[in-house]
Amino acid sequence: MLLPQEIIARKRDKAALAPEEIEAFVQGIVDGSFQDYQASALLMAIFLNGMSVEETACLTEAMMRSGRIIDLPEINRPKVDKHSTGGVGDKVSLILAPLASACGLCVPMMSGRGLGHTGGTLDKLESIPGFRIELGDAEYRSQLSSIHQAIIGQSPNIVPADRILYALRDVTGTVESIPLICASILSKKMAEGIDALVLDVKCGSGAFMKTKAEAYDLATNLVRISQAMGKPTSALITRMEEPLGHAVGNSLEVTESIACLQGNGPEDLMEVTRLLCAEMMRLGGLVPSRDDAFPLIENAITSGAAFAAFRQLVVAQGGDVSTVDQPDQLPQADICHPFHYEGKEPAYIGSINALSVGQLVSLIGAGRARADALIDPSVGLYFHKKVGDPVAPGELVCELHINERSLLETALTRLRAALSFSPAKPDKHDIVIDMLPGN
Repeated sequence: MLLPQEIIARKRDKAALAPEEIEAFVQGIVDGSFQDYQASALLMAIFLNGMSVEETACLTEAMMRSGRIIDLPEINRPKVDKHSTGGVGDKVSLILAPLASACGLCVPMMSGRGLGHTGGTLDKLESIPGFRIELGDAEYRSQLSSIHQAIIGQSPNIVPADRILYALRDVTGTVESIPLICASILSKKMAEGIDALVLDVKCGSGAFMKTKAEAYDLATNLVRISQAMGKPTSALITRMEEPLGHAVGNSLEVTESIACLQGNGPEDLMEVTRLLCAEMMRLGGLVPSRDDAFPLIENAITSGAAFAAFRQLVVAQGGDVSTVDQPDQLPQADICHPFHYEGKEPAYIGSINALSVGQLVSLIGAGRARADALIDPSVGLYFHKKVGDPVAPGELVCELHINERSLLETALTRLRAALSFSPAKPDKHDIVIDMLPGN
């Protein structure tokens, strides 16, 4: 029998943990034989001394096997998912799942809720009246067999070790550990029964990873660990300095996602979505290269197949599809307050700070400070201008959708602080920084 203190001491002393030690640790936190203070001590030792790729792969697998693992042998399509590290205005999953299914993949997507300044895919979908993010096992399998896509929340018996460890990491200052982040992300993805995985690691003010070096470190480790577990994986590194697309806020982002699926999406959002979809198709074996995928992706959008697939998803998960056909029937805020450029001379949008925007929309009710807090699906921001766009005095820059009039002036003050204007057109950086192609 392995004693908790022996495992803790080995990692404290910078030794590599053996597979049986890692498995004993994970089993111990699930069955309660490891006390919280012992688990916290080991988490801090991992935070300070790190883990090798082999150790992290073993931790990921042990966490994955701490609960039910979904196996989908009846699905005859390649099963490929995508994970984003989160950002502001990131509604890619809403577009990508139906688009990828329309292109021939099966997308079993387990998503999360928003916390802090970043939005959550589940919250956005739940702004569609009636949409259910919890499906029983038989219903989930049937839906994947029939329409080849599902977007659901994590059920209690999937990777229970992750919920316990994440709660401890949150209160012990160990959230930022790369091995622990990788194990948390990948254990849930591997439990879905996927064949391959594509990652979107965001970098910048509105992202969890603020610098390129941090983003590369996380992306490289995620790809290596996933591949060590036998899953073809690649990663995009994308910018999150300004919000992705024009809309920030749950129902506003659903409306923008619908426009994207109908061929009317903003270019930065669609560039990321197309590239992720093309890489999913390549890893799934549908095409030999990303370039071969792009014409198929465009055809899925222009033919209406991608939007039809989104309607199928909404119907299958209980949503009111009439609000998809008429997005003005989605939740609407009581107040839509225009924000105009207040300068006296023509200028350009110099920057839109994604972190500040995310914090603003969270303040007015679109986000949550605690995991159990309620959100307002109708509030948010819609930017009519992006970084580098010209603006004239008095021209509309943004619309603030808000329900609490008492918060209006505070929100406008924060919005002013989040924007900067420049007399010269700023350099426009590519949204995609790099691609780690994997295998």
